[in-house]
Amino acid sequence: MPSNADARNARAEELRQRREPFVRATVVRAMRPTSAHAGNTALVLPDGEIDGFLGGTCVEASVRDYGLRTLSTREPVLLRVVPGEPSHLQQEGAVEVNNPCLSGGTIEIFLEPQLPPPRVLVIGSTPVAEALAALGAVLDFDVQLASGTAAEPRSGDAALIVASLGREEEPALEAALRAGVPYIALVASVSRGSAVLASLGVDEDLRARVHSPAGLALGGQTPAEIALSILAELVSERAAARAGGDAAPAGSPPVTAPATALDPVCGMSVAAVEASLHTDVDGVRVYFCAPGCQKAFLKDPGRYATVH
Repeated sequence: MPSNADARNARAEELRQRREPFVRATVVRAMRPTSAHAGNTALVLPDGEIDGFLGGTCVEASVRDYGLRTLSTREPVLLRVVPGEPSHLQQEGAVEVNNPCLSGGTIEIFLEPQLPPPRVLVIGSTPVAEALAALGAVLDFDVQLASGTAAEPRSGDAALIVASLGREEEPALEAALRAGVPYIALVASVSRGSAVLASLGVDEDLRARVHSPAGLALGGQTPAEIALSILAELVSERAAARAGGDAAPAGSPPVTAPATALDPVCGMSVAAVEASLHTDVDGVRVYFCAPGCQKAFLKDPGRYATVH
């Protein structure tokens, strides 16, 4: 029978195969009294579900809150949860949260976002297409080879590169343009590329988005050299997007940080998602960090009416 850790690793691999983002949370230090131990791991999913044990519900509330934030910022963070009045201290790469509900221990948890690699669709089975697949893998792109009619580009894709040299070019280009793929390239000479673009059934402003000839002018001649110039142009475009202030470069699946709410009893920040402990009162959803706070609220809601 597989252990909990094995099952969790298997689920993480399934999420990667489905290109679904998640956060791997690992306890790196635990100071008694606490029920967690160094090495405990869990997965934090985009809906706020926590698969694994990291301590009590009070700790889970902070892990859920900051775990979902890391999916949005795309940056890992060291979360330190300590007992005390509600507050948080933000530092570079770390955050310290004071939690009044803790029984006394301190716990440090490393939150590492696991994001699917940018997907690049390459159309064709030519030597250039094969070189794109080989070099793209080195650059951590998820390169998928397809024919022009079978291609299903999505707005979350990083690129679509047509390298079929005259075969099924138009359907793939039109589909990518309509899907809003940020980088679209056609491997062709200047004259043939112009003819292909002129035949597309899209507006001129969309046709202008296609890079043709594809790639930077590096003077390459071999399939590998041509592929290198195309991927260099793609990397340059993505770097420009980051420099322009995009937290997630075009082609990276966007993850929006959820809203947060204050537990009306203890004042802790809680992720306002379905997975967080909550109660609906007079049409208003109230969130809690732990069952104890929820129980206190339900015993006397009027006492906390001005908080929620």
